[in-house]
Amino acid sequence: MKITAIAATVLALFAAVPANAAEEVNVYSYRQPFLIKPMFDAFERETGIKVNVVFANKGLVERLKNEGPNSPADLIFTVDIGRLSEVYEAGLTQPVTSDVLSAIIPPQYREPAGHWFGLTTRARLIYASKDRVAPGEITSYEDLADPKWAGRICTRSGNHVYQIALLASFIAHYGEEEAEKWLRGVKNNLARKPQGNDRNQVKAISEGVCDLSLGNNYYYALMLADEEQAAWADAANVIFPTLGNKGTHVNLSGIALTKSAPNSDNAIKLMEFLAGDLAQQMYAEQNHEYPINANVPWSGILKSLGTFEPDDMPLATVSTHRATAAKIVNRVGYDQ
Repeated sequence: MKITAIAATVLALFAAVPANAAEEVNVYSYRQPFLIKPMFDAFERETGIKVNVVFANKGLVERLKNEGPNSPADLIFTVDIGRLSEVYEAGLTQPVTSDVLSAIIPPQYREPAGHWFGLTTRARLIYASKDRVAPGEITSYEDLADPKWAGRICTRSGNHVYQIALLASFIAHYGEEEAEKWLRGVKNNLARKPQGNDRNQVKAISEGVCDLSLGNNYYYALMLADEEQAAWADAANVIFPTLGNKGTHVNLSGIALTKSAPNSDNAIKLMEFLAGDLAQQMYAEQNHEYPINANVPWSGILKSLGTFEPDDMPLATVSTHRATAAKIVNRVGYDQ
C-alpha cells in the first residue's frame, strides 16, 4: 500500500511537468534563415528559450494541414499579406491577445482578431531611369497606365504575390472594373513580356530596355551592396508613388501563432520580442525593411531614399481582394 502511494505521487509529479519544459519554440519559416537567425539568436540570449526553425520556400501551409493537431509548429513566419492570410483562412492559426503587440503594431498591419501580426513593412516603389524620366514626371501607380509610357515599362510576372497584393490594393480603392482597366493599361505599356525578379527590371532600365519598373524598397539596398548590381541601382531614381491619393502601397513580413502550438507562451514571448526595439533595429539595419515599431529609426540607406506616407488601407481588407486580383491578371493576359 505504501509503495502504491509513493508510485502514485511520482506519477502525479511527472504529470505536473509541462510538455514544453525544455523551454523552446518551433518556427515554420518562409523567410530565409540568414535573414532571421540574428533576431532568433538575440532572443535565445535574452530569454534562454531555444528557437528551432524549419525553413521552406513553399508548402508549409500544406505541412501544417497534414500534421493537424500533432504539429510541433508554434509559429509560422512569412512575407506578403497573401501568405499570412492563406494560413489564417485555412484555419491554422489562433488569435493572440497581447498588450505589447497591440501597443506597437498599428491596426492596419494586424488581423483584427489577432490571428496575424506584421513585423516589418516594405514599400512597392517605382524605379525610374535617371536619364529618360524627368523628376516629377510620374508620381502615382495610376500613372503607369498612361499611354505616354507605351513600350517603356518592365515588371515581373503579374501572378507574383507582390504584384497581386498591389492589384488587390487597387481593387480595394477603386473596385474591380477600374482595377482591370488600369492593369490593361499597364500591360499595353510593357516593353517586354513580364519576366525575372524585381532586380532584373532595374537591370533592364540600366540597359535601356525600359524606363520604369516596380520593385520593393529593400532591393535598392541589396543592389548597392553588390559590385555588379550597384550600377543598376545607380541608373534609377526611386519614387514613392501614391494610390488613390492615399499614399504608397506597402506589404508585410509577419507572423502567426499556429492553432495547435505546443509552446504557445514561449511563442508569444518571441512575437513580442520581434516587435521590440532590439529586433526591430536589427531588421532595419540588416534587411533594410521598415520597422513596424515607430520608435525604431530606419537604416541609413532607407533614410537616403526619403520619407513617404504609407497607404493606410488595412491590409486585412486588401487581402480579401487577392482572388479577384488573380482573376484579373488572367483575364487581361498580363503575362502573355
